[in-house]
Amino acid sequence: MHEAPSSPTPGSVEEAAAFAALQERFPAMYREVFADPKAPRTVVVVPSLSLDEAELAKIAGCIHYEERMLCLLMLLRLPRTQLIYVTSLPLDAAVIDYYLHLLPGIPGMHARERLHLISLGDPSLKPLTKKIVANTGKVEELRRLMRYPESAHMTCFNATTLERTLAVRLGIPLYACDPALAHLGNKSRSRALFRAVGLDVPDGFEDLRDRADLVNALVALHERNPYLRRAVVKLNDGFSGEGNALVPIGRLEGAASVKKEADRLLTESIRFEAHGETWEAYEAKFADMGGIVEALIESRRRTSPSVQMRIDPLGEEQLVSTHDQILAGPTGQVYYGCTFPALDSYKLDLHEAGRAVAGALKGQGVLGRLGVDFVSVPGERGWKHHAIEINLRKGGTTLPYLMLEFLTDGEYDGDTGKFHTPTGDVRTYYATDNLIKGSYLGMTPGELIDSAVYEGIHYSAASQQGLVFHLLGAVTDHGKIGMVSIAPDHVAAREQYEAAVTTLDRATA
Repeated sequence: MHEAPSSPTPGSVEEAAAFAALQERFPAMYREVFADPKAPRTVVVVPSLSLDEAELAKIAGCIHYEERMLCLLMLLRLPRTQLIYVTSLPLDAAVIDYYLHLLPGIPGMHARERLHLISLGDPSLKPLTKKIVANTGKVEELRRLMRYPESAHMTCFNATTLERTLAVRLGIPLYACDPALAHLGNKSRSRALFRAVGLDVPDGFEDLRDRADLVNALVALHERNPYLRRAVVKLNDGFSGEGNALVPIGRLEGAASVKKEADRLLTESIRFEAHGETWEAYEAKFADMGGIVEALIESRRRTSPSVQMRIDPLGEEQLVSTHDQILAGPTGQVYYGCTFPALDSYKLDLHEAGRAVAGALKGQGVLGRLGVDFVSVPGERGWKHHAIEINLRKGGTTLPYLMLEFLTDGEYDGDTGKFHTPTGDVRTYYATDNLIKGSYLGMTPGELIDSAVYEGIHYSAASQQGLVFHLLGAVTDHGKIGMVSIAPDHVAAREQYEAAVTTLDRATA
C-alpha cells in the first residue's frame, strides 16, 4: 500500500492543487496501462448518484441505480485487472454471479478473486461518495485493498466536489470531468456552447434565476411566436427529464394582461414531469439551481436522439455511440430507455455534432464521457436537429452500450454508424432501465434470473443475441428491472424484448 496522502480540507485550494497533481500524472499512466490488456491495474468504481437528494427521491428504487455500473465487472476479462466496487448496501450474491458468468474467456473463480465488493451498510439517499468520505475507516480500507496503486484510477457516474475529495484521499486520479468544469454541462451553458459551435437550439432563454425571470421569458417567447402552444421549463441541474415542466403558453393569446396570465400559468397550470412535484417546491429549486425556458419542439415524427463521446486523458476525442432515446412520463420527457444505434437517416449528422461539441469541451479541459441530446423533426431538406442538453457524465445509454461492447468484443464504426462483432456481424439493441410490473414485486434477483433461463430468453454467447438484465436489486421491493435486448437489427431487438416481457409476465403472474 502506498503512503497515505494528507487530507486537505474539502473545497480548499490545497485540495484543488492535490487533485490537479493526480490528474497530471494520469496521461502517462493511461498511455502505458490502457494500451496493454495484460497490464496490472486497479479500478475503483464508485457508482454514486451525486445529485440533488430531493430529485433522487422521485426515482423508484434509486439506491439500486448504483448497480447500473456493474457492467464494469466486464473489465475483469483483463487478466490482471483488480476491480473494487463500492455500494451503499450489500449486493445480492446472485447478481454478482450473474455478471461473472457473462464474462467471456475468463473462469468465474479467477475473476472473483480480483473483485472486491465494499458496502457502507447505509440505505439513506445521501450520495454514496458522501457516505464514503465521512467514513475514514472505509477510505483506509479502500486504500489497503488497492494492489496496484501506481496504476489505479477511480471511475464514477458523475463527478462532483465529493468525488474530487475522495480521489485525493485515495491518492488516485479520477477518470471523469473535473468538478470545477461541471457547470459546462448544465442547461444554460449547454445552450451557449451549442450556439458557439453552430448547432441549432430551440428558441428560448437561459441563465434564469427566479419567478420574475420565468414570467418575462414566457412573455417574450409568446411575443416572438404567438402560435407557440407549449414551453418547457428546465432546472439547470435536473436529470433524466425529472427537472422539467410544461407550461401551456398558448393560453397567453388574447389575455388582457399577458404578464399576469403567464404568472398564473406558472402557479396553476404548469405540469411537472416529477411525480408529486408542487410549484412551491419547484420554485425554490429553481431559485437555487437556476434554469432555462425554451419552446417545446412538436411534431408527429419527433425523435430524441443522442450521441456519446469520450475525451481520454491524452486529449483524444473518441466517438462512442448514437442512440434514439425512448421518453415517457406525464409530458413525455423522462428517460425510459433507448435503441442503438440511432436512425440511419441521421446518425452521421449526430457524429458531426458530437465531434463539434467534444472539440469545444476538450478545449476547456473536459475529460471523460459525455453525451449530447437532441430533439429532431423532419424538414424539407431532411431532419432538423435541435440540441438541448450536454451530460458530462455516464448516462442511461452507457450501461447497455458497455454490455454490448464487452459481451461481443465488437466496436462501433464511426464511418457507417454500425456496430460490428469481430466476425463482421451487425448488432443492435433495445434497452430500458425502467420496466416496472406489479407481478415482479417480491421476486428475488435469483428467481428472476431462473425464470429467464427456464424460458430460454437469456443472452447466448454462442449466437451473441438475447436478453441481459440489470437493476436486479430493485425487483424485490419495487418490481423494477432493466433489460438489454441484443439482436442483429432494430426490429428483431424490439420483438425479442416484447416477447421477453410477455414471457416474464406469464412466468410471474
